[in-house]
Amino acid sequence: MSKLPFRPTSGLVLAFVVTTAAAATGTVTVRYDHPENFTETKEVRAFAPMRADSAYLDTLKRYIETKAATELGQGQTLDIVVTDIDRAGSYAPSVGSLQPVRVVKDVYPPRITLHFRLLDSEGQVVREGDRTLTDLGFMYDSPGGSSSTDPLRYEKRTIDRWLARGPAKL
Repeated sequence: MSKLPFRPTSGLVLAFVVTTAAAATGTVTVRYDHPENFTETKEVRAFAPMRADSAYLDTLKRYIETKAATELGQGQTLDIVVTDIDRAGSYAPSVGSLQPVRVVKDVYPPRITLHFRLLDSEGQVVREGDRTLTDLGFMYDSPGGSSSTDPLRYEKRTIDRWLARGPAKL
């Protein structure tokens, strides 16, 4: 017979902490409206078709959902439909056999266009609108919470600035 200690309370405490944390934040849904037509997608297809990879969309979606949920009040819901993304930088056309390279300069700022609806706990619209988020000074800011090697650091910081205004000022 095994003498392993039985600790039923540790699982209950963890479940309580997770449930409490979830209840303290709102719910965020992010969708993409025709990502095949995004500026970023068209640019990559035109200048760097071998680098065409939409995995950044999943990463950015998860980031926005997680980050925005912490900014909302209890019971609030935020629905975001991203209608365009143009990541920081641009591809330089390849010359000869060289692979295209994303060149990040201040003349190629990140731009995210979206539509959002903020709902209260009763489902009433608190705020709704269209936004074009752009960070013209993206090259001159410190990385902040994003790693300097994160390929989406400029886009994440652009989202962070929008969310930092608070739900009432989205």
